[in-house]
Parts: sequence; C-alpha cells; structure tokens
Amino acid sequence: MPSTDVRTLLHTAVPTLVAGAIATVVSGVVAGGQGAIGAVVGTLVVVLFMGIGLVVLQRTAKSLPQLFQAMGLMLYVAELLLLFMFMALFKNTTLFEFKAFAFTIVGATLVWVAAQARAHMKAKILYVDDPSDKGSKPEKTGPSA
Repeated sequence: MPSTDVRTLLHTAVPTLVAGAIATVVSGVVAGGQGAIGAVVGTLVVVLFMGIGLVVLQRTAKSLPQLFQAMGLMLYVAELLLLFMFMALFKNTTLFEFKAFAFTIVGATLVWVAAQARAHMKAKILYVDDPSDKGSKPEKTGPSA
C-alpha cells in the first residue's frame, strides 16, 4: 500500500476512533456498561467496513482509474446498506445497548466521511499525467512542426 494510501487511512481512522472513544464514554455514562459495549462495537464495525472500502477503492483507482468514480459511489452505497443491515440484525440484541450502537454507527460514519473528504482535499495528488514520465520526447504539433 503506497504511503499516500496509508496516510489517507490514518487521517480517516484516527478521528473516527476518537469519536468512537467519546461515544463510548458518553454511552457508558448514559446507558451504563451495555451502552459502552454498544458504542465500542459500533465504532469497530464502522472502522472495519469503511477501512476495507477505502482499501478496495484505492486499489481500484490504481488498476482501473476509469472506474474510480462509479466504484466510489457504488462502494459508499454498499457500505451504507451493510451498516443498515447490521443495525437491523442487532436490533433486538441483549449483548449491548442498541441505541448506543446505532447512534455510534451514525456518528462514526459521518466522522469517517468528513475526515476522508478532508484528507483527500489536503493530499497533494497529481491528477494530470506528466508527459516527461513517458521517457520519449513529446511530438511537436502546430504550425512550426
């Protein structure tokens, strides 16, 4: 994984984990130990799903750049559907407090998306191919050719 990809992953995962820690403390105070467990599980689900999605998206960008935008849109829709499915699956669980779990998933997802947008805006990624990288001289065009 190139260093820019790792940097993007760190710049998105760290704020999400911080938000998850805050959600864990708040949920622990409001709903007790079950709320804290729900917040931890919700944070881990978001970091796992979104992290895998980011890695898949970065690999797609490297191998098939023409599909990057469509793949990104499809990936985010799939991630949101999977998160909703997780919330529906654990709706009646007694392992942890469901409301803390659900609110943490929503909050952590919003933090992840905002942090990813910020990391992408701050990254210095070239979006134009440099013709000097081809190894040959560019052809002359125009009236003097």
